[in-house]
Amino acid sequence: MKPRVTDKIATAVFYIIAALLILLLVLFAAYLIYQGRSRLNLHFLTSAPNSLEAGGGIGPPLFNSIYIVVLSLAITLPIGLSAGIYMAEYAKPTRLTKMIRFCIEALASLPSIVIGLFGFLIFVQKTGWGFNLLSGALAVSILNLPVITRISEDSIRNVPHSVKEASLALGATHWQTIVRVLIPCAIPGLVTGLIITSGRVFGEAAALIFTSGVSGYPLDFTNFNPMDSSSPLNPMRPAETLAVFIWKVNSEGTAPDARLVADGASAVLIISVFVFNIASRILGKYLNNKFAGNS
Repeated sequence: MKPRVTDKIATAVFYIIAALLILLLVLFAAYLIYQGRSRLNLHFLTSAPNSLEAGGGIGPPLFNSIYIVVLSLAITLPIGLSAGIYMAEYAKPTRLTKMIRFCIEALASLPSIVIGLFGFLIFVQKTGWGFNLLSGALAVSILNLPVITRISEDSIRNVPHSVKEASLALGATHWQTIVRVLIPCAIPGLVTGLIITSGRVFGEAAALIFTSGVSGYPLDFTNFNPMDSSSPLNPMRPAETLAVFIWKVNSEGTAPDARLVADGASAVLIISVFVFNIASRILGKYLNNKFAGNS
């Protein structure tokens, strides 16, 4: 067979595979949103769940999901960025470096339920904290740490070498070059990775069932004391995130409209993940154009 014919056949096969993947994603998202369309309103998004009567909402689980994203990023970002800087700028090609890379790849491939069981043993039982949001944030931070490390390393490595050499030639130290030149140039890639990671945390369930719990105290959104159990800002309270709430309502919901609540919550979750991904594309493109001087 002629190479040109082979190339056309291979290209057609790849287009078909890509079209099937897009179709599968569109059908999946459209089905979830269609099923939950009747609950996509402000009352559903802001009201508390009701396990006995119809008409409950997803306000506290939705807030808990956003709060645990903030907590996990506060833990993951400093550690992952520092590790990425070390791997990109300081690590030599030694056996230790190869071992570190192997550990990062192995950690990234672990199932989330295994991380959840590890978090249950260490953060819930060994520390004596019990189920709480901080334990959940620490568990999902373990999931995200390899991703943030690799994104940070790749973003810094992708900065043109001439930029680094120009900074050093002007008399800046290596550390000054990293902080004032390399990291600002790598910000578009870092922001994109962080937003995608946030979307993953938002939809995570398996690791949080064993760490943050599947139920929580009634919240008083006028209480801003982070030490009070009814305050939404308290990181040491047990809480269910939106993904865990969907699992619980589907498995043991007793409200007459449990199915409708689960459908509505699933639609909100899939829309939120899409928003995270679209935002990462737009913000990454904007920052890339800004730092490249195109805008």
